Amino acid sequence: MKRLTVLTLVFTLTACVLSGCGTKAPELEPYEGTQIVLADSKITVDGAEISADTAQAVYTANDIVYYEEGHDFTYGEGTDADAHSKEEADAHTVVRITQPGQYVLSGKLSKGQIAVDLGDEAEENPEAVVTLVLNSVDITCEVAPAVIFYSVYECGDTDTETATKDVDTSKAGANVIIADGSENTVNGAYVARIYKPDSVVLNEDGTEVEDAKKLHKYDAAFYSKVSMNVSSGTKGDGILNINAENEGLDSELHLTVNGGNINIVSGNDGINTNEDYVSVTTINGGSLNILVNGETGEGDGIDSNGWLVINGGSVVAQACAFSGDAGIDSDMGIHINGGYVFATGNMLDRISESEINYAVFSFTEKQKGENIYSLRNEKEEVLFSGEPQNDFTYLIVASESLSAGDYTLWCEDTRLEGVSAQGMGGHAGFRPDYEMPEDFSMPEALTPPEGFEDMSRPEKPYNMPENMTPPEGFEDFSRPEMPEGMTPPEGFEDMPRPEGERPGGMQRPDGDVNGDFGEASVTFTIKNGENYFSSVKPVE
Repeated sequence: MKRLTVLTLVFTLTACVLSGCGTKAPELEPYEGTQIVLADSKITVDGAEISADTAQAVYTANDIVYYEEGHDFTYGEGTDADAHSKEEADAHTVVRITQPGQYVLSGKLSKGQIAVDLGDEAEENPEAVVTLVLNSVDITCEVAPAVIFYSVYECGDTDTETATKDVDTSKAGANVIIADGSENTVNGAYVARIYKPDSVVLNEDGTEVEDAKKLHKYDAAFYSKVSMNVSSGTKGDGILNINAENEGLDSELHLTVNGGNINIVSGNDGINTNEDYVSVTTINGGSLNILVNGETGEGDGIDSNGWLVINGGSVVAQACAFSGDAGIDSDMGIHINGGYVFATGNMLDRISESEINYAVFSFTEKQKGENIYSLRNEKEEVLFSGEPQNDFTYLIVASESLSAGDYTLWCEDTRLEGVSAQGMGGHAGFRPDYEMPEDFSMPEALTPPEGFEDMSRPEKPYNMPENMTPPEGFEDFSRPEMPEGMTPPEGFEDMPRPEGERPGGMQRPDGDVNGDFGEASVTFTIKNGENYFSSVKPVE
């Protein structure tokens, strides 16, 4: 079975000119409210020992939700590595919060969980609002999330027809404040998908689950089933460290970060909002430092199944070093309107638009972690210096202070060169945001199967639908070849990716596959808006 490993985020970033950081402070006083002091020996609520009476606003229980060992495949989708014994689970104390209000948490709980649950009716009740003030708290949970919001008011909806990147979560029922002057640590595990027992439908042989509804599935160390706000105190100097076995900070609908210094080390995605084509991760302020250690084999720095909107603050995000994941990732579009972004990964996801200048550097070879990368102006002044811990292929920098002009890029004391490239975005290999020219039509032989009519947003990107036999030349869906007899429209004559090209190579419609749109140069000219540079490598 897995055991939680507590890690420390190590990342050096010196922002000289490219800071652009801001903090949006909440209006309420962050220290007022019910005082909960945690301890392994005794937990107190407003100075009195906590009760096990379920009628109280705060009480303790031994009812943690976890993925239990010893079940067959009809129990859920977890493996032996996801399962825990009853003895492990019973060692955890659950502190349950059941009424609206503000709760100030401090102290240490070595095996436990904070669970907020205001009941089945809460999600439709605008008054079902809970604010957790983290005031020097240390919580470790080895079988599930250390902090979880089950049921409070949900300010959003899941209608894909009306979904938009502009959401207002100010009335959300799940709120977290990182108190001024405090350092808080949350070490958490996860719960693999558990089926509702009466919903399981087996195949004719009774050997596989054909359909089943979800009873529980909580992927992150800090988790909310509803939209959530994370803010700071008035000074904005509080710290929240999240060490996650799987994902770090998750919301099933929307997540808004208004402030605070948040450091995340995660086995998978650092931040995830997971309602397909609806969820919005919004960053208005604060400082986010995310490192995916890859213990699960993959992971984006920030992953939104809807939109990612960065309006302010500082975002430093490192994807898994050895998987095709991105520092910042979004299915519906990335919008950078302000703040500072420094993101590394091995896949480049689309940046839909940006109100500030940004630059994307695509390297010819994977870059080793723990080297210092710096961007310098014409006076050789260092504008930023970053030391990523993870290996990467793509580097994204955006800042309100990144002005148009000529720059040089360095790895340690080695000067780098690159080629100015047209912005392409998209996932490595197959690009879901790729647009065909107006005169392009799908050949009759290539009529897409059901669910793939809109190739820019397939229902299951990258996966061939069950029972579909691809036409000749399309057996490798990630690298289609032009079928024999098909004449591509002008500008698309060289569509296949040549052998040996690295994953994630940028393409453009005129046939220049690797993005070599000109001669390599040691001068990186930043223009207002988007800037892409490919074939970045040391000067020979």
